[in-house]
Amino acid sequence: MSMFEDIPVDVGVIYEGERIRRNNMQVELGGPNQETKFELVRAKKLNEVEDEKITTIGPDLKDLEEGSSVPFGIYIEIAGKNVEENLEGVVERRIHEYCNFIEGIMHLNQRYDIWIRVSKKSFQKGLNSFTYIGKVLTRLYKSELPFIEKIQITFLTDPAKVKEMYGQALEIYDARDAKARGMKDAEVDTFYGCTLCQSFAPTHMCVITPQRYSNCGSISWFDGRASAQVDPKGPVFAIDKGEVLDKEKGEFSGVNESIKNKTLGAVDRVWMYTGFGYPHTSCGCFEAIAFYIPEVEGYGIVDRGFKGVAVNGLSFSTLADSTAGGRQVDGFHGISIEYMRSPKFLETDGGWDRVVWVPQDIMERVKNFIPEEAVDRIATENTAKTVDELKTFLKEKNHPVVQRWKEAPAEEAPAAEGEEALEAAVFPVSTATFAAGGFKIIFKNARIHAEKVIIKREKQKR
Repeated sequence: MSMFEDIPVDVGVIYEGERIRRNNMQVELGGPNQETKFELVRAKKLNEVEDEKITTIGPDLKDLEEGSSVPFGIYIEIAGKNVEENLEGVVERRIHEYCNFIEGIMHLNQRYDIWIRVSKKSFQKGLNSFTYIGKVLTRLYKSELPFIEKIQITFLTDPAKVKEMYGQALEIYDARDAKARGMKDAEVDTFYGCTLCQSFAPTHMCVITPQRYSNCGSISWFDGRASAQVDPKGPVFAIDKGEVLDKEKGEFSGVNESIKNKTLGAVDRVWMYTGFGYPHTSCGCFEAIAFYIPEVEGYGIVDRGFKGVAVNGLSFSTLADSTAGGRQVDGFHGISIEYMRSPKFLETDGGWDRVVWVPQDIMERVKNFIPEEAVDRIATENTAKTVDELKTFLKEKNHPVVQRWKEAPAEEAPAAEGEEALEAAVFPVSTATFAAGGFKIIFKNARIHAEKVIIKREKQKR
């Protein structure tokens, strides 16, 4: 008999990576339209947990309006002789994996930013209660992580209760994150890798070090160590960092070997402390994006919770399309909020002296970890909404990137016969392809600014 015989839909790894579009969605739990959402695991004593108890506070799945988006929380309590507080983050991150095993469930992100969709098809098959999801999670946890002897799960859709526990969860996340601060990458011989997101990004592997959190922001070096110890064959594993190939850029022989193996050769080299050259790959669950702004030769940062458009006119979702998928894209770097608090944050590129624009909310969260002299030189959406406004701001504040700018204008050749010139044009480009020297460059959803465009009529060859 299957361990999921009483579940109305299939359960298995084949459903990992399933995408549920809005028109196929029965309901959305959390997600970008909700301010309060969370998933939280807490370690308890054996006598404090009622094993396999599943509770729903607020409307159940069948009672939620079709097509609606609701505040949502998942609260899991675990107990066992070998259950310790430092395993909470390890167990918590598995919610992502196990939910995605369920046919018709799409789970994205982590912690305070979860985004879950239930498909109409699975709902119509009978997946109409959180009890079914709770049963799947319970059985997978006890099967995959046998140190969990007791587990009880609470689902929350009541807005007031979600909001109350959301505040508590944020305090717990912050306390966990603070534990790893102060350690240095040079002080350890072992890093940790994570492939939990490979169902969505097959060529991505997170490298977790004392000074670089996982992109999703939920796995510290300590979490990685705990996970690898209790489940050595699981998705989080130890990496012998090996020989230091480039101390400044953060290149290690062991990391290169590990990522080459885990991505089947698609990626074979990583520089840990820069967004250029061989940048760390990005999945899709990253908390924020560091994106290069060539007009000012500096980085902007935009987080998943930012509702507007960044200073370059692009939204988080548009920038994420250029960043995610396990690719190494110069100037596009998926990062966690905690990594922004690290001394190794974009260290090779200049660190905070290279950052020019950050949303005000993120600025407040990391301000105490930014060099004091740099804080007032970084623009926010309140001081610069366009690249032109950003240039003005940076000049006024004498930001270090200003020294990189080349003031000497390039000489312009006069238009020849049969040519026309357009002055200072901005072209929104849906898709444009340019080929030269055997290479093809494709621009999608770009805005190209040109001081002068020359249109030349070419004679057709017979």
